[in-house]
Amino acid sequence: MLGWRWVASAISAGCVRRLSMAKSKFEYVRDFEADDTCLPNCWIVVRLDGRNFHRFSEQHEFKKPNDDRALNLMTKCAQTVMQELEDIAIAYGQSDEYSFVFKKKSRWFKRRASKFMTHVVSQFASSYVFYWKDYFKDQQLLYPPGFDGRIVLYPSNQNLKDYLSWRQADCHINNLYNTVFWMLVQRSGLTPVQAQDRLQGTLAGDKNEILFSEFNINYNNEPLMYRKGTVLIWQKINEVMTKKIKLPKETEEKEVEVTRTRTKVVPLHCDIIGDQFWEEYPEILAEDS
Repeated sequence: MLGWRWVASAISAGCVRRLSMAKSKFEYVRDFEADDTCLPNCWIVVRLDGRNFHRFSEQHEFKKPNDDRALNLMTKCAQTVMQELEDIAIAYGQSDEYSFVFKKKSRWFKRRASKFMTHVVSQFASSYVFYWKDYFKDQQLLYPPGFDGRIVLYPSNQNLKDYLSWRQADCHINNLYNTVFWMLVQRSGLTPVQAQDRLQGTLAGDKNEILFSEFNINYNNEPLMYRKGTVLIWQKINEVMTKKIKLPKETEEKEVEVTRTRTKVVPLHCDIIGDQFWEEYPEILAEDS
């Protein structure tokens, strides 16, 4: 019978051999990997945009200037991302873009920028294909959509609020222009080039006047989703569910309503440039959130 010391020695030698084999001569290539750790105590924003979505929207016959199906699909994909990556404090989307804000103290993926970006973009893109049929029932997906992403760090709460304000202001500017542009094309019969020439150099007031005087459209009455975009936040929701239970001294199960509180990702269409939103939802910027 072999002694226990001999067995232990053999096992130890085997482990050493395996470790030495694992560290091959090719392992030096890891030294070429760049350190992309995000700075601590900063909001991490991942913004994704549709790649060549102008062509994609034409090929798939999106309604102009706004297609509810496309906007709601984008929001569904963003909700899926937030549910998978729970360290996202808030998200904002408009048109073919979405911004995801990770908490200041997030330690997900060891704060590696490449991990944040690739996880968000891949989850979003796969969800877009997966849920397409739920929103475009009669429209076949002709080819896979593409999305690109970028990472930006914001050290202060005010920086973050200004970033989100910038994106919502961009939503307003683009949507006002697109609304007038497509009214001129669809109702006045102008070509896209003629409509573009007509709007060149016009201010917001000029565009509002064209909508009202020529098409009887008050831009302020347009849906908030078009004018303000979509904000996604976490909220506690009470859900009423039907459950079968067996009461004491009863032979048969009975259906009863049970209320459960769940935290879900909720879409809002509201102004985030002013103070009211942040006063109403202070937990978004809370340090210990």
